Amino acid sequence: MSAKKKLDSALSETPGIERPESLSQASARSIKKHRLKKQSYDQLLNGILQGQTAALSKGITLIESKAKKHQEQAQKLIMACLPHTVNSIRIGITGVPGVGKSTFIEQFGQLLLAQGHKVAVLAVDPSSSISHGSILGDKTRMESLVKADKAFIRPSASGDSLGGVARKTREAIVLCEAAGYDIILIETVGVGQSETAVHSMTDFFLLLKLAGAGDELQGIKRGIIEMADAIVINKADGENEKAARLAKAEFNRALHLYPEKENGWTPKTLTCSAIENKGIDAIYQLIQKFTEQTQESGSFAQKRHQQEHYWFKETISNAVLDDFYNKPEIINEIKVQKALLDEQKTTPFEAAFAVLKMVR
Repeated sequence: MSAKKKLDSALSETPGIERPESLSQASARSIKKHRLKKQSYDQLLNGILQGQTAALSKGITLIESKAKKHQEQAQKLIMACLPHTVNSIRIGITGVPGVGKSTFIEQFGQLLLAQGHKVAVLAVDPSSSISHGSILGDKTRMESLVKADKAFIRPSASGDSLGGVARKTREAIVLCEAAGYDIILIETVGVGQSETAVHSMTDFFLLLKLAGAGDELQGIKRGIIEMADAIVINKADGENEKAARLAKAEFNRALHLYPEKENGWTPKTLTCSAIENKGIDAIYQLIQKFTEQTQESGSFAQKRHQQEHYWFKETISNAVLDDFYNKPEIINEIKVQKALLDEQKTTPFEAAFAVLKMVR
């Protein structure tokens, strides 16, 4: 065969399968929607109960959605998951930015996994009131934990409503427990109100502090100390180790100023170095001791019941507020009163009462 014929043969095109007519974008969307519907509720529920992280993520996304249809589906999903929840320990972890919460959770989570637990990390991450942005960087800071098969990490931005994200986080706990996670870590950035929200949905509340940064005095505030079941001085390593021991003594003295907790538990102060993985096991042992003591006394279950009543009232309050602000006449009246405020023709109080009169 000549060179020319070989070339022609190599370039020749073999008849193939005829290309089908392309689908329109509308048809593609319709098929995708149909697939989602087909997968929807039963498969999503079964996926969560089987411990599939993809299904759990979808379920929490459904909970976080503001669409009325999704909210109805989410409530149905939550009710279906309730009978399947495992007995879990819910641990709240708080502290000022920079205290080392993510590094601590990374090391603590690894210890829990080694003990045979399934660990879910839910972060209540308040958004900036100025830029409305959130860092949501937990997954990038917990490199080992995020790769673990028996760990699940889910950060959530609160937007304008911390109460809203707290309620959704509490609902997400139900899904995590139904998926078999028996240790739920709930992290907050530590900005006052968020601690109260996290405390209202956890069994054990852990306060992380720093030594040698003026944090000792900042920490001695009645509210946060009263909520804490343990205070841990983090970054107790290197030159900071001595300062951490002094801070521990200061906090121990401060704890004696407060009345005994209803459950009979005496809060403890510990030191640790998350970056060097020192003292983490002592914290785990302390939480085990707390759980055993409160379960034996019945205060563990009693606190859970109190939290159920709290969230019962909170849910009603949130629903009433949502309904109020979404009424067309209220929306219009708020616009009118805002305009009058801008023109300095009314006061904030008069404007508020003018709006409230609409529902009286």
